Amino acid sequence: MLPWIKLDETTMPGGGPLRLMQRGGEFSIMSGTIELMNSRLSGSEEQLATLSAARLAGRAGPRILIGGLGMGFTLRAALACFGADSEIVVAELVPAVIAWARGPLGAIHGASLDDPRVGIHQGDVATAIGAGKPFDAILLDVDNGPDGLSRPANDRLYSATGLAAARAALMPGGHLAVWSSAPDAKFTRRLRQSDMTVEEIGVRATRSGKGGRHTIWFATRPGRRV
Repeated sequence: MLPWIKLDETTMPGGGPLRLMQRGGEFSIMSGTIELMNSRLSGSEEQLATLSAARLAGRAGPRILIGGLGMGFTLRAALACFGADSEIVVAELVPAVIAWARGPLGAIHGASLDDPRVGIHQGDVATAIGAGKPFDAILLDVDNGPDGLSRPANDRLYSATGLAAARAALMPGGHLAVWSSAPDAKFTRRLRQSDMTVEEIGVRATRSGKGGRHTIWFATRPGRRV
């Protein structure tokens, strides 16, 4: 078996080291010993976008916030699902992750960052959530789940205060979607207390339907978009 090769390493603001690894044609982004994403496992991140698009079917000019660029799985799926009138903002805290997208991971990302529908917010997704202009959907994939595993500051996104901020940033009938590598009963209870309608879905990690299962929560703000 081919050995893993470290292509680059950076430090997350408020977190630990982040490493980009390669083994043959396979890439991995790791936080310490924890693998945050792998180029062979894209299915559940893609479903974060496709399931979101299905819930917004028929909306004109939807405005979408994606928290976390990573390897761009969610972004590319969103570009395939949402129309030419959509606006997609990608918030990425780590500058190196954006540089990797245009460098060693360029073949994976393709031209997604140059799509006219896409804008990059280089900074904390919490800042983008509170920027003022509402979103039809907020898609969060900034950690391995709602426990701030790679960056403790991410905990605030999943706190009662963070969920209230996300709700306030949504258009009526818009939704917050949260990706996790595993179920989290405490977070589910907290989400159900946020005055939003909640659905928890188990999804496969790979496109083929094989491999482990991940979790996506959809929390919809009541009301109808005007």
